[in-house]
Amino acid sequence: MPDTITVANVQEYKANVELLMQQTESRLVPAVSTNSYVGNKASVVEQFGEATAQKKTSRHADTPLLDLSQDKRWVQPQDYEWASLIDHQDVLRMIIDPTSPYAAAGSAAMNRAKDDEILEKVFGTNFTGEDGTTSETWDTSYDVAVTVGGAASSLNVAKLQKVIELLIRANKGELMEPVSSAISSYEHDSLLKEVQIHNKDYGSTAVLEEGKVRRFMGVNFILSERLNVTGGNREVPAWLKSGLHLGLWTDTQTEVTKRADKSYAWQVYLCHTIGATRTQLGKVIKVICDDKI
Repeated sequence: MPDTITVANVQEYKANVELLMQQTESRLVPAVSTNSYVGNKASVVEQFGEATAQKKTSRHADTPLLDLSQDKRWVQPQDYEWASLIDHQDVLRMIIDPTSPYAAAGSAAMNRAKDDEILEKVFGTNFTGEDGTTSETWDTSYDVAVTVGGAASSLNVAKLQKVIELLIRANKGELMEPVSSAISSYEHDSLLKEVQIHNKDYGSTAVLEEGKVRRFMGVNFILSERLNVTGGNREVPAWLKSGLHLGLWTDTQTEVTKRADKSYAWQVYLCHTIGATRTQLGKVIKVICDDKI
């Protein structure tokens, strides 16, 4: 039993409960594709390469047989769980039903796990091939260097321009789906210092809501403090919605039961089985931002 449960004992009849400051919802799931699966792994999509037509140069020529490359993208399930105990005596001392805030805290933990699973795979090793055993590591040609726009810097307009350039080039033209980017408070603050964010003379004014940059240059920003920092640089992902995928084997399940082996304490238990992958190199871009700015 967590010792901190005694903090919630009734004092002066105070019955209000709040969770300490934390991310309670998944920030990234709405911006990626999702589907449900069964089995020990699943093929997300059948992928076919680019076909090229051949010019016919003579009458009655042989029919050309041109190979079309084919691949599969795989997602593998990962199990996550969370549990905590509440003693019977603690329930008697509390005005509220303590299982409810415990379940809320557990649900928040599971939602953060979804974001962490996506972020682990966005630049990590993913799996392709006929049976999902071929590993694909990150291709640094899809990096936006920390020095784009001048010296080492955080997120700026020049880096966003490079993101759009790389996405258009990789996708052979017009981007037909939403572009999202997860940024931390550091990158958000850096964007607010860019003159193009506020000055309408540049013709691409940002969408500002309550002082937050929500959208600029066609990129939807998602605030997250869970991004990876390596060597003093934060790895900021930007992606097309179809470029990242979250597979759901079981969405979050909650059980509140009595444990006879723990003096009949109440156990709040949550679990889910999920897996993530990027679907294609070229639909995801890594923006390297100086974390010390």
